[in-house]
Amino acid sequence: MISKAKALEVCVFTAALLTGTGCKKETELIPGNQAPDYAGVPTVITQNYVNRLFIDLIGREPLNVEMDAEVAALEAATLSIGSREALVNKLMTSTAYVEGDSSYKRAYYQRQYELYKSRCLEGASDDIIDGAIGIAEQDALADSLAGNTQGLGEANSELQRLRNLKNSRVNYMNGLIGIDEVMGYMVFNSIYDQINMNTFNFINATFDNLLLRYPTNAEFNTGFSMVENNAPGILFTQSGQNKGDYVQILTGTTEFEEGMVRWSYNTFMGREASTYEVYTAMSSFHTDLDLQRMQRTILVSDEYANIN
Repeated sequence: MISKAKALEVCVFTAALLTGTGCKKETELIPGNQAPDYAGVPTVITQNYVNRLFIDLIGREPLNVEMDAEVAALEAATLSIGSREALVNKLMTSTAYVEGDSSYKRAYYQRQYELYKSRCLEGASDDIIDGAIGIAEQDALADSLAGNTQGLGEANSELQRLRNLKNSRVNYMNGLIGIDEVMGYMVFNSIYDQINMNTFNFINATFDNLLLRYPTNAEFNTGFSMVENNAPGILFTQSGQNKGDYVQILTGTTEFEEGMVRWSYNTFMGREASTYEVYTAMSSFHTDLDLQRMQRTILVSDEYANIN
């Protein structure tokens, strides 16, 4: 005969089986997998982070009022990734008036423009670019007056390339062109040609500046023929037969995209990106060429913020 207590235990067990609630899996805790606690980060670390962001993104240190406001906002949010993203986005995209900068957005794109010129054009100033534009305008006028149709066409083409270079900052800021076009303008102009002197140097320099490596013998020979002789060729599985085609092919490669990722890590982290970091960044950058989104990933990291 079953006791009342035993009968009650059987009923409870049976009900558990019927409802599926009798056996619950215990929560498994994985050591070392807890979310980081940023609450104890010293204020000086936060200040250094803000200072570094201002310098890297807009080319200057924050004013005292900016430092105080941004440090307070970050610490109020315990330095969460979201609060860091908010600050990075602000420096990249805010159009609110800022004395001396016009806006953070304008200052950010000016800073990017200067970095690209430093990378490809030895930091040529806009005064130098304006001077080259003036020379191209004079050449076009002289050829027009002389009836030199071929010379006029070449002068006008060079004039347009220089204007594209000069206008790339504003057009990139306004979303009219992408980073691939910006970098193409950086290497396809008379100033770049003067720096690199001849086709031999031009081919090596464009590979180095855009892909962060030098060409193989086969790549060099094909590129050289395209640029020097306007000869048709296949480079990176793409066909081309002149200098413009050559530049467009290079800036349209996956290697160019990888070069932008690696350049960003070198610029902001002061080190080479790991294979995993390149792979992770390329998974989305290859699709959208959104350099700002890719940079944000770097700039909100604990390593960049020097948070251990």
